[in-house]
Amino acid sequence: MSISQFSASWIDEDLRDVAHLLQDYFVKEVAPREEKFKAQGHPDRDLYERAGDLGLSGMSIPEQYGGGGGTFANLALLLHEQAAADAPSMGFAVSEGIVAHYLLAYASEEQKLRWLPKLCSGEWIGAIAMTEPGTGSDLQSITTRARRDGDHYLVNGSKIFISNGQLCDLLIIAVKTDTAQGAKGISLLVAEVNDDTPGFTRGRNLEKVGLKGQDTSELFFEDLRIPAENVLGGVEGQGFYQLMKQLPQERLITAIMAQAMSEAAVTAALEYTKDREAFGKPLFELQNTRFELAECATIARINRVFLDDCIVKHTNGELDAATASMAKYWITDRTGEIIDRCQQLFGGYGYCLEYPIAGMYADNRVLRVLAGANEVMKELIARSL
Repeated sequence: MSISQFSASWIDEDLRDVAHLLQDYFVKEVAPREEKFKAQGHPDRDLYERAGDLGLSGMSIPEQYGGGGGTFANLALLLHEQAAADAPSMGFAVSEGIVAHYLLAYASEEQKLRWLPKLCSGEWIGAIAMTEPGTGSDLQSITTRARRDGDHYLVNGSKIFISNGQLCDLLIIAVKTDTAQGAKGISLLVAEVNDDTPGFTRGRNLEKVGLKGQDTSELFFEDLRIPAENVLGGVEGQGFYQLMKQLPQERLITAIMAQAMSEAAVTAALEYTKDREAFGKPLFELQNTRFELAECATIARINRVFLDDCIVKHTNGELDAATASMAKYWITDRTGEIIDRCQQLFGGYGYCLEYPIAGMYADNRVLRVLAGANEVMKELIARSL
């Protein structure tokens, strides 16, 4: 369901017009190629450039850096329409939602002018490398090392579960610049990379349960040389605090994607049960079906109200980390429940990938893990009480 049909306070007439453009892009240009993306394990680069040509990429980035000059609301709109169109392979959530905003917050003016226009145009794709094979949500325990060597850093180590890893041209890497300082020893380095970059290797494109068309990779660094001026924030030791500052937006992004999937699942189940007959009448006429969908629709509506409030707060710079964690944990948990219950109404067809509900069932599972596992979200919430 397009977000243009909602009456949320943050969606004005201009955003409704943009929503229709986004819907056309994802429904007509991206979704029909999703099967191809699943087969090859990544989306096609030309669709990033197409989004840039249409002015749909970088909408939340200021115009002086090649963006559309909008707010987080524009980004929320894009992510909702992408999920609603069942076109999950494109990595906008990371490239624009995370990487571009790290650069906007911490890069020097010269770096913003050099990097952001290429991300906003779709010429470049961004990725961020935090997670390691032995380190998930505990970012203080990363072992990837950056050693100063004159005017450069030499980076050694590996990362895993890196979205956009197979296609990225710009990579933010979380490293230890001082192994004796714990969180204070973490820095973020920005690398311009391609398949021929010395010291940089793209590993496996990981085989996943869902999101098969979205590239998720291992990355390896062996004396990868990065200019010292590419430390985000200009000085070492700021990385952990920068990550903590930006993670609420990443968690809100995750909640947005989950909410759109919840609403899409309810819509799909309603359409199917009103058309499918059992015992001589549509499934929707059976009390159990009606009650299940009544409950799922109610849960989705309540979550929508909470999410819209978070979007307004974040757009105004007022969303705190604990509330972002609440939104991420609560909405992704409820999304799993809604999709499971809606899938049940499809019977055996719900287990067949020709029906979108089966893809939603596989794709939504990771939302409870990425951007910090939901168990970690509960701990962060508890600390704020």
